[in-house]
Amino acid sequence: MVLHLHLSPAVFDYTDWTRLGKPHTCLYKTLQLTVHVRANENHEVKGTQKLRDRIVARHRSGQGYKKISAALKVPKSTVASIILKWKTFGTTRTLPRAGRPAKLSYRGRKALVREVKKNPKITMAELQRCSWEMGESCRKSTITAALHQSGFFARVARRKPLLSARHMKARMDSKMVRNKILWSDETKIEHFGLNSKRYVWRKPGTAHHLSNTVPTVKHGGGSIMLWGCFSAAGTGRLVAIEGKMNAAKYRDILDENLLQSAQDLRLGRRFIFQLENDPKHTAKITKEWLHNNSVTVLEWPSQSPDLNPIEHLWRELKMAVH
Repeated sequence: MVLHLHLSPAVFDYTDWTRLGKPHTCLYKTLQLTVHVRANENHEVKGTQKLRDRIVARHRSGQGYKKISAALKVPKSTVASIILKWKTFGTTRTLPRAGRPAKLSYRGRKALVREVKKNPKITMAELQRCSWEMGESCRKSTITAALHQSGFFARVARRKPLLSARHMKARMDSKMVRNKILWSDETKIEHFGLNSKRYVWRKPGTAHHLSNTVPTVKHGGGSIMLWGCFSAAGTGRLVAIEGKMNAAKYRDILDENLLQSAQDLRLGRRFIFQLENDPKHTAKITKEWLHNNSVTVLEWPSQSPDLNPIEHLWRELKMAVH
């Protein structure tokens, strides 16, 4: 056990400790050593303080950094640092520090950020090894905190389809012709309420207040099915679908609305029509109608997600209705 006492050897009374007997000899010697070490530290601090004061005094008398450094045998950089501190704070005393010095230096933190940028999948063990190789061995929590300060957080990597060069080229080609595409799809809108969750700002205990609830009815209150289309130029026709939707009804919708929508949007005859891979859309009678009317169908690239932007338009429509 080590007991740190802020006493000088002159103040500390050793005679009381001699009465403790042999079992306490080790404790006595430890206390004696600790007191003398503290006294030596105070002496060193006073010596350092005097040296700083001498540097400032010589500077105030007009001596330059180089001359002060040679006279007191102190590096010129140290002389400059002490004088700068005196000019900034008006004192040469050791100022109170904000807390324990950082375990990881600025250089070490930048090196970790560089490793993460170079390899985002690098493991914590590898980062610790990099830190150790720089001579700044530290715990995982220290490395994590340093990366958080730099804006990096550990997250689960998103899974994405493996794309070949051909797949990427197909996606780029699809992007270049998007202004010529007429997007289409069907959607269902509930007559009463939304299918999705609604969030409200409320205080605790007010969950059942009328303004904080969404009214519901049995069996959903019915719904309506809609077909619509749009392009970069604007929205096309919106059609209410009566009865059950099948391939024949879908063909009739196209016959009555598709070409007219393209004309209204001024897409010309060379527009590209997008439709989903629903069985009604790929039925034989649908393909025949598209072929007979010389409608070019958009080919979805392989390994492609659902990129139909009309889903965002449907959401806006549903929010406006409800």
